[in-house]
Amino acid sequence: MDNCLPYILKHIEPEGDYLYRLYRATNIYLLHGRMASGHLQGRLLKMLVQMIRPRNILEVGTFSGYSAICMAEGLAPGGKVYTFEINDEQEEFTRPWIAHSPVADRIVFTIGDATVEAPKLGVTFDMVFIDGDKRTYLETFEALLPLVRPGGFVLADNTLWDGHVTDPGYDRDPQTAGIRKFNDAVAADPRLEVVVLPLRDGLTLIRVKD
Repeated sequence: MDNCLPYILKHIEPEGDYLYRLYRATNIYLLHGRMASGHLQGRLLKMLVQMIRPRNILEVGTFSGYSAICMAEGLAPGGKVYTFEINDEQEEFTRPWIAHSPVADRIVFTIGDATVEAPKLGVTFDMVFIDGDKRTYLETFEALLPLVRPGGFVLADNTLWDGHVTDPGYDRDPQTAGIRKFNDAVAADPRLEVVVLPLRDGLTLIRVKD
């Protein structure tokens, strides 16, 4: 699909100037800038929000704020994205970009561990987007699942991990091991409906059964 990406990007909703500038700044000023969702995944996240129509979204791993802004764009009035970033060194870059975005009033940005802080909010979530530490994906999922309403959705990013999940050469890599453990567990869980999209680095869509 990589060969088709320029064609795809010309035939979907435009990224918009603010997100374009944020993505560019992310890649200039931050290490591992490609971790930001980017144009294609960002538009998908917005559309999924418009389809699911959540009132409350929980995001684990804010990074530069790109995905939080995209999801907030899709929210109906009164909706909120509660996004958590565990790396406090990220705050100086990310907070201004969120605060100055057109959807700043729909985003609550917190520095802290989502598995510790989110339960304190007393909020039931209709949608969760997990994009944090790959080594603890399953633990994060299990900690947050009680906060998701029946029929709600969990999205997990990077679940193909550049193809490493199928490469024996990465058997001793802790991040690959964490993602494999997560993928195996959710696929076998009778409480869930699971689809893996081969988009970018892999995006898993999970529906919590009613």
